[in-house]
Amino acid sequence: MRFLRTLSLTTRGCRVLLQIVALVLVAMLGFPPLARAQQPAPSAQTEQEVIQELLKRLQKLEARVLELEAERGKPAAPVVAPSPAPPAPSVEEPAREESHMGSRLGPSLNIRGFTDVTFRGSNQTGATTSFAVGQFNLFVTSQLSERFNFLSEIVFEAGDDNVFIVDVERLLLQYSHNDYFNFAVGRYHTAIGYYNTAYHHSTWLQTAIGRPFLFAFEDEGGILPIHEVGASISGRLPSGSLGLHYIVEVGNGRASRTPLDEAIQNVVDENNRKAVNVAFFARPQALRGLQTGFSVYHDRLAPDAMPKIGRTILAAHVVFARPNFEWLNEALLVRHAPQGTPRIFNTPGFYTQISRRFGSYRPYLRYEYVNAPNNEPLFSDVGLRHGPSVGLRYEPIESLAFKLQYDRVGRRNLPGMNILTTQFAFTF
Repeated sequence: MRFLRTLSLTTRGCRVLLQIVALVLVAMLGFPPLARAQQPAPSAQTEQEVIQELLKRLQKLEARVLELEAERGKPAAPVVAPSPAPPAPSVEEPAREESHMGSRLGPSLNIRGFTDVTFRGSNQTGATTSFAVGQFNLFVTSQLSERFNFLSEIVFEAGDDNVFIVDVERLLLQYSHNDYFNFAVGRYHTAIGYYNTAYHHSTWLQTAIGRPFLFAFEDEGGILPIHEVGASISGRLPSGSLGLHYIVEVGNGRASRTPLDEAIQNVVDENNRKAVNVAFFARPQALRGLQTGFSVYHDRLAPDAMPKIGRTILAAHVVFARPNFEWLNEALLVRHAPQGTPRIFNTPGFYTQISRRFGSYRPYLRYEYVNAPNNEPLFSDVGLRHGPSVGLRYEPIESLAFKLQYDRVGRRNLPGMNILTTQFAFTF
């Protein structure tokens, strides 16, 4: 390449030289008085000889130019040097070195960050008005190959004791064979209903400030197995424009719900039974944004000093979500059946949420309801909870959302709560 560039420069130089010589001839022939004024006047014979000599040189130069242009089309002959010096560094060298290092070290790691800061006040007895730093969430992904990829969510969060801890909320190795078969193993969000797999550990992605109580995280008093450690398969079903999908999950399940238990069984399962969840949903092509589906979850719990409890969770959803409008509707039933007794404890719940975007503003309304029996063996602290949430989300820039929300929570045999919360949620 260096030889060709040199050759190209030589060719262009010859052409420029020819142009200069032509201009000199024109000057000499077109303005003889000026030429004679600057030098002694040659004879006619001498002038004619000079012109002939110049024309011969022009012919030789033209022939050489044609030679050089013909040689440009031929491959350059290899040049053997005894000990060539290393090439001078260029601006491309760092990129080449980085690419070479990437091929040696393996796939690259991509990190996306989310967090929020809130201010909350309520009339709840014993509660204080305070600022709070939300979850500092690092969403980490890596494409291992054409079919394998990795993702995780690493969350730094402070508890009621004001001490920060680190949680690996999701950690998944995924294999994508085609649209009809995908396999994943690790820690994931259980595919119960819609909300739990549509919104993960980022308040910036959610319209409202917090999750519906039905889908609250385990360490925030939630009643569902939000997280699961196990394996899953998922994909599309041949259904044409109906857009049917399936999900099958097998995992450790959730530990029996006591205040001292770690709900997510990351390493050891409390029994040999595995939790199984099967879900189906449809996304019809005729109505973009619509999704309907249901799921069935089953596990067996082994709480201390109590009989084993069979757990079945039935969930259904109808969701219509587009960039400027959303309407989320979910209902579920948590069924606990203690072994050796005929008694069945049913805890029903639902929520509905609707919002509409107007430029940078998005007002929203949500109503939720959960009703656990007073003598429920695992949900004795839940009872009846119901009430509306009204809020406004404002996005001054694409990566920042300011939210203002009012909640009214009614409870069985307890005073109602009024809660006002503001939040700055952003991504980086």
